[in-house]
Amino acid sequence: MASVLAVAGCIGKEPAASKASGVASAAAPKAVASAGGADYQRARYDPIHFKPAIDKATNDQCLSCHQEVLKPSVRDTSPAGGKAADAKAWYQQTSTYQGAQDTFHRRHMETTYAKQVMTMKCTTCHTGNNPRDEAPNTSADTQGMSLKLRKMADPEKTCLMCHGKMNWQVMGLPGPWETSKAMFNNNCMTCHASIRTNRHAVNFLSAKAIEEAGKSNGDVCFGCHGGRAWYQKNFPYPRHPWPGATPQVPDWAKDRPTASDVRFLDGVLTAAAGEKK
Repeated sequence: MASVLAVAGCIGKEPAASKASGVASAAAPKAVASAGGADYQRARYDPIHFKPAIDKATNDQCLSCHQEVLKPSVRDTSPAGGKAADAKAWYQQTSTYQGAQDTFHRRHMETTYAKQVMTMKCTTCHTGNNPRDEAPNTSADTQGMSLKLRKMADPEKTCLMCHGKMNWQVMGLPGPWETSKAMFNNNCMTCHASIRTNRHAVNFLSAKAIEEAGKSNGDVCFGCHGGRAWYQKNFPYPRHPWPGATPQVPDWAKDRPTASDVRFLDGVLTAAAGEKK
């Protein structure tokens, strides 16, 4: 009880991590793993859960406390009695997924296909979380802010990138990919070999592996561009300039950015500069 009351005294105050220096914040995350016996309430307020420390957190640091997210834990039988082996989950509908059903985090980080085309880290989706109520106007530092209630990650800025609806109307296709892919031999590269060729240059994707795999199987592209849609809206992808692109911007793209979110470019620009040398 005493420990809970001690932490409760911090409610409504600025987290220590937000005021700490860069050096102190970078070193602080090590305390999570080394503390061992730290109680849950103190662990929730560890600096690694706040900016700026979260921006430099490694997978090893995150998984030192959250290792259970990568452990196989899919039920063999559902509560209703259905066997997992007798049914296909929504993510098993495309040909790129192989094997039995698996958990959310493992599908994004541990499966063979995930390791082939993705380089996702914990901080790709999780950018810190304030344990206080995340609704607007509930504390001094949330006045006037539009926050995702109780969300550990912002789905509109992360999940939607790969789980949005395919915008086939803007692409000029005769219909949804499911009904028109035969016309293009199920190969997105038929058109995209010369259209919007500057793509996938973000630090959570393996761009070269995606491009190579996409040449022989359209499900590589469609899987993340409508084939595993969670949402009935599409993601407004940045229009990175590409060779041969016309200077005119269509009306539907006038409000779109011309570069990916800077946090997804960390390491990408450095690698690109090295290749040019």
